[in-house]
Amino acid sequence: MPAEPIRYFHRTKRIVETEQVYGEKWLNWTYETTLGGLALNALVKRSLLSRYYGWRMSRAGSTRRILPFIIDYGLDVDEFAKSPFVFKSFNQFFYRALKAEARPIAEGARVAVLPADGRHLAFQNVDAAGGFYAKGQKFDLRSFLGDEALAAEYAGGSLLISRLCPVDYHRFHFPVAGVPGEPRLINGWLYSVSPIALRRNLGYLWENKRMVTVVESPEFGRVAVCEIGATMVGSILQTYIAGNSVRQGEEKGLFKFGGSCVVTLFQPGKIKLDADLVQHSAEGLEVYARMGGSLGVAG
Repeated sequence: MPAEPIRYFHRTKRIVETEQVYGEKWLNWTYETTLGGLALNALVKRSLLSRYYGWRMSRAGSTRRILPFIIDYGLDVDEFAKSPFVFKSFNQFFYRALKAEARPIAEGARVAVLPADGRHLAFQNVDAAGGFYAKGQKFDLRSFLGDEALAAEYAGGSLLISRLCPVDYHRFHFPVAGVPGEPRLINGWLYSVSPIALRRNLGYLWENKRMVTVVESPEFGRVAVCEIGATMVGSILQTYIAGNSVRQGEEKGLFKFGGSCVVTLFQPGKIKLDADLVQHSAEGLEVYARMGGSLGVAG
């Protein structure tokens, strides 16, 4: 039985749209059938398959996929920092940079911005957030951060989940200005982070490979910015320098091929999230918006 359609609210168009899911048949088979579940545990969640696919997407022959991908998913080539014809592989195209003007950054020292293009869920109180992908499942801070003391810092704080599809711009950015520390790697599996999978088990968010960076912000306190790997994501690459001050919206790193996710955590009382994000998230509806758009203001 196919999964329910994935719907989201488009922040700019102000309408509800249905997601065009990349690899939908494969996802439905993997997460909705008995045989697919066996393949998931035996092979799909393991890094070997994703490394192999990442290798294929880094070969010169993979460039033949670029133009069909652009056409099928209606990508705007005018946003690209480089011509699509100069990329040496599909992976180079996949983590392409954009022109600075393609992603304007919301202004104001007390404004936090969305860290990535994608479909966002935002909750003012992470402890009260439950059932947003599946009823009865709550976000487990302690498991996600892999650090009991750090989890205690964010208990009752605010949560943003930014889900990137393969068709999205795949660089991620700092939501606030401040001084970032060293990224901490937490090894794990590589499940899909599509709602097709998360409706089955929200725990994939804290069972997957992830990286946690704490940013010391004068306006927002200690902000945890966390990237999550997923099936077919070859790598999470950090491009910033730890200890150097960053601006809000400045590039932090990139994902190689695949869908993936960025989770942002704020300490209690440090941010007032934008009302539209909170309202739609409470209704279980993700909000599509681009990196640099407003997330909220300092509390």
